[in-house]
Order: sequence, then C-alpha cells, then structure tokens
Amino acid sequence: MARWIAGLDGCRGAWAGVLLDLDDPSRHRAGLFATVADVLDAPEAPVCAGIDIPIGLPERSVGGGRSADRAARALLGPRGRASVFPVPPRAALYAPDYETAKALSRRDSDPPFAPSIQCWNIAPYIRAVDALLRARPDLRDRLHEVHPEIAFRCLNGGLPLAAAKKGAERQAGLAARRALLRAAGLPEAMVLEPPPRGVGQDDHLDAMAGLVVARDILMGRARPLPDPFERDPHGLPVVIWAPEAVAR
Repeated sequence: MARWIAGLDGCRGAWAGVLLDLDDPSRHRAGLFATVADVLDAPEAPVCAGIDIPIGLPERSVGGGRSADRAARALLGPRGRASVFPVPPRAALYAPDYETAKALSRRDSDPPFAPSIQCWNIAPYIRAVDALLRARPDLRDRLHEVHPEIAFRCLNGGLPLAAAKKGAERQAGLAARRALLRAAGLPEAMVLEPPPRGVGQDDHLDAMAGLVVARDILMGRARPLPDPFERDPHGLPVVIWAPEAVAR
C-alpha cells in the first residue's frame, strides 16, 4: 500500500505543493493547489503533510508570541530569528483590516505588539488552515506546522546556510538548498525538476523542506519545538516540527 506524504508552502494566493510516495520514490508530483484540502483530499491522500503556516492560535499572546515561535527563534539564533515572526492573537488575525488587526493585537498581548505587514499579508492563509482544522478534526493528525529555515538549518548540521534564497545570493542559496534536500534522501529527479507553472523556485524548495519534515514525523524521528508542546483553546497543537538533525 502506498504511503504518500506532502509538503506545502503559501504561494501567490494559493499553495505550492509536492507529494511523494515513500514506498516508491519514483512516484512524485508537484503542483499549485487552490486550497490545502485539495492536497489532503487528492487521490494520493497523503498520510502526513508539513505546511509552512502557523497552526494553533493564542487568544492572548504573552511574552512575545507563541511558545513555538520562541522555541524556533532560540534554535535559529541571532542570524535567523527574524524569519520567525510572533503570531498575533486570534482576534487580530480575523480582523477585517490591518489597522484593526494592530489594535486588537495590542489589546490582547502582553507586552503589547502589533503584527508586521508581512504577517498580516499571510493572515488569509492562517485563517484558511485554522478554519479547515477546526471544521475537520480528522485532518489534525495529518497536517503539521513546519518552518523551512528551521528544516534547512537542521539538514545543514545545525549551521546557518552561507547564502540566502533571495537577493544577490539567490542562485547560490537555492543550489545549497537543493543539495541539502538531495542529501536528506529526496529523489534527485524530484529536487532538480523545475517548479510547476506559477510557483517560484524558493516556494518550491520550501515545500520540499516541509516534505522532509513530514517524512520524519511519520518515521517518529522529527523534533517538536517546544517539547512538550501545548494546544490552543480549540485543541490545535502549538508546535513547529523540525526534521532529524544531520551531522556535518
């Protein structure tokens, strides 16, 4: 029986997705999916999926974001912690506009903080996943929060990558990430295949990083941040999963 896994990353109002059959790695595909449910309900029916989006939202934020956000920043250290923004309270994420979101976040956080515009821009993705998991509890054991920079750091022996995936270092950064994905055991054909139409190179590789974490979760060797982790008032886990660290 095939065991499919998946990785997802937000991309231009949709989701960059990759799927792999663990029992036959020659079988894989990538696509741009309108919704997360389109991936989980696909014919492959992945048993485990890693997604780069916050899962588990606080009603009130204390101490600079969720416990998962703080644990992730601690792992990434000074050079990488900026990539993990504090997730604002639930009311702010469901606000009708950015100004209202800032006001609600300051009201429901201690110390008060307002979400960055980058965080606000992905609020529709966060709401979509939150609503899906609250409406369909059966998916909670299949869909797991990941963070690509944490995944790549772990695959790089815990060390920061020398080149960024954007800007002047883009090509070197993307090549380094492809090399790490191949070393982690993803099929070469999958890693080197061009991304689907409408999917950026960086989103495509980030989705594959989520795939690696999904595999390690399924194999029982992924690491939860923090450990132990808590759950939000709706029972959703507040945890970012990291892959098995690779010694280098």
